[in-house]
Amino acid sequence: MADYWADHYAENRRSAEEAIRLIKPGQRVFIGSSCGEPQHLVRVLSEAASWYSDVEIVRLMSLDSTPLTLVAEKTQDQNLNIRSFYLGSAKPRRLAENSRFLTPMNLSDIPRLFKTRQLPIQVALIQVSPPDDFGWLSLGVSVDITLAAAQSADLVIAQVNPRMPRVLGRSFLHVDDVDVFVEHEEPLLTVGSLPDMEAANTIGRLIARLIDDGSTIQISPGTTTQAVLLALSDKNDLGIHTQFLTREIMHLVALRVVTNRKKRIDVGKLVASAAIGDEVLYEFIHDNPSIEFHPCDYVNNPTVIARHHKMVSMNVAMAMDLTGQVAADALPQDYFSGVSGMPDFMRGATLAEDGKSILLLPSTSRNGTISRIVPFLTNTAVVVPRGDVHYVASEYGVVNLNGKNFQERALAMISIAHPDFRDELFHEAKKMNLFSAGRSLKESIRGVYPLKYEEVLTLDGQSVTIRPTKPVDERRLQEHYYSLDKGDVVSRFFHEKTRFVRSDMEGLSQIDYTDNLTLIGVTGEFGFGKVIAVGEYLLDPQCNLAEVAFSVNRDWQGKGLGQILMKKLARAAKENGIKGLMAYTSPNNRAMVALFKTLPYKVTTKFEEDVLLLTCHFSKISKPKEDAS
Repeated sequence: MADYWADHYAENRRSAEEAIRLIKPGQRVFIGSSCGEPQHLVRVLSEAASWYSDVEIVRLMSLDSTPLTLVAEKTQDQNLNIRSFYLGSAKPRRLAENSRFLTPMNLSDIPRLFKTRQLPIQVALIQVSPPDDFGWLSLGVSVDITLAAAQSADLVIAQVNPRMPRVLGRSFLHVDDVDVFVEHEEPLLTVGSLPDMEAANTIGRLIARLIDDGSTIQISPGTTTQAVLLALSDKNDLGIHTQFLTREIMHLVALRVVTNRKKRIDVGKLVASAAIGDEVLYEFIHDNPSIEFHPCDYVNNPTVIARHHKMVSMNVAMAMDLTGQVAADALPQDYFSGVSGMPDFMRGATLAEDGKSILLLPSTSRNGTISRIVPFLTNTAVVVPRGDVHYVASEYGVVNLNGKNFQERALAMISIAHPDFRDELFHEAKKMNLFSAGRSLKESIRGVYPLKYEEVLTLDGQSVTIRPTKPVDERRLQEHYYSLDKGDVVSRFFHEKTRFVRSDMEGLSQIDYTDNLTLIGVTGEFGFGKVIAVGEYLLDPQCNLAEVAFSVNRDWQGKGLGQILMKKLARAAKENGIKGLMAYTSPNNRAMVALFKTLPYKVTTKFEEDVLLLTCHFSKISKPKEDAS
C-alpha cells in the first residue's frame, strides 16, 4: 500500500500523443492558465485538432503561444471552439478580432462555475511539478482557477515538468487525483519587464504618501518595476495579498520592505494565486516557506480581501471618462491572465479597514497624441463602474472620486489630464451638462501640479498636509472661510464678509502654480480633508512682486502654520522668477508683520492711506542680528 501512489503514477504514464487521443468529440477541455500553461500538451492538441469536432477549449486569455485560436479560425469553430475568461476592454486589434471567444467574468466567480458543474469540465490539461516523497504534485506558478478545474474534471492529464517550482499553500494535487501523466521538461512561459515610463515613475512618487507602513498590497501586472519601487521602497512591514506574484514584488521582498508581519490574516505569508515573470522569479518561489499560493476564489474573494487592515489595491487603467468609468485593455502581461481580478480587489480594498483602491492612469498614449481621459467611454467595455472608483492617479496629480458628484468628478479628472487636452475635455463636459454655463477653468487649464511643494507635518499630534490647491478644493475652501471668526475674516479681507461664493474660490483653487499659487494646510482623509490654513500669492506683473495673504482657523493659530506657509510661498516665488513679496494689511496686524520678519530678507514698511504695505525683495538679505553677548 505504501507504494500505491507510485504504482499509479508508473502505470499511467503516457506520451503526449497518447494522452491527447483520450479527448473525445464534443468535450470541454480546460487548459492550465497563466505561465503554467502545459505548452507541450497544447502543441500536440493543436497538431491533432483535425481529429476532433466541437471540442471547446476553456482557459484564461493567453498569449496563444500555440495557435489554438488560429485553428478555430480556420475551421470556423467546427473542430475547436474557444472560451476565454476575460473581463476587460477588447480594444487591441488582436482581442477585438477574437472577441466572440471572450467570456466576461470576475475571476473569483470562475471556480464555482466549475465546481457546481454549471460549466462542466470533461478534460483538464495541467502542468505540475514532479511528485514529492508522499505523492503530492504542485501546480506551481498557476493555482488560480487551475486547481478548481482539475478537481472538477472527469479526466485530468498532467504534464510533469521538473522546471515547475514547488509552491506551498493550497497548490497541491495528489498523484491519485490525476489520471494520466506526460513527462516532458521544457522552460516555463516567461514575461519580460515593461519598459520604463517617466509618467509611471511620476505616478509612483505621487501615490507614495497614500500608502502607510504596515499596509497589505495588491499590485497588478501592468505596473512598471521603477514605479512600484518609487511608491513602496521607503515603506516598512508591507504585506502582500495579490492575484499575481511578479518580479516587482520579489524586489520588495529582497529589500525587506515586504515582511508580511503586520497582516491580519495569513500572517507572515506572501499570498498569491499565480506567478508571472522569469526563471529568477520561479526559482525564488520554489519551496519558499514564506510564500503560499491559493485558488482565486480565496485570493480574489472581496470578503477575504476586506479582512486585511490597510489593504491597498494598485491597478492600471487604460482609459477613464469624466464620470469615473474605467476601461482596462490587455497589456502583454495580462494576456496570460486577463484582468478579471481588478473589480474584486478594488471592492475588497475599499471595504477593508483603512483600505484604499488606487487606479494608475498615465494621461496619454501613442507618444502623447491621445488622451486616456475622455469625455465618455463609448464602443468599449466598462470594466469598473464609476461607483467603485476611489483614488485615481496620473502623472499630473491624484484625486479621490468617492462621494463626488458628476461636476466634481469631471473637474477632478480634467485636473489630472494632460494639459494639452484639458480645453477640449472642459468644453465637452459643458456639452454634457456636467458644468454650469458660467463655469471656467481659468489658469488651471494649463497648470502642472508641483509635487515638490507638498509636505506632511505632525502638529500637536495630528498629521497636517501642506500642499498646493487643486481645482477640486473649491468646496473645502468655501467651508474654510465660512468657519473663520469674524475678526479673522476682517483681517484677511479688510471688511466684514459673510458670503464666499464659488467665483471667489476659483481664484484660489484654479491657479497656474507659477504666477499665482495657493498653499493650504489640510487635515483628515485624502479627498475629504478639512482646510485649516490658506496662504496665497498673486503676481503683480508691473512690479514683479507677488502679493501674499493668509488665513488660519482659530483652533490652529499659534502653531506655526502661518510661518510654514510664508516660507514655502517665498521659496516658490523665488524659484518662479518673482522678485519679492508684498502684503497690504492693517497697521494693527502684528501677525503679518511678524511673518514677514521670519524671512531672511530686508522688510520695508510704507503707509498708503490707512493700510500698511509690507515689501521684501529676495535680492536684499537682511543683516543677521548681532550676538547680545
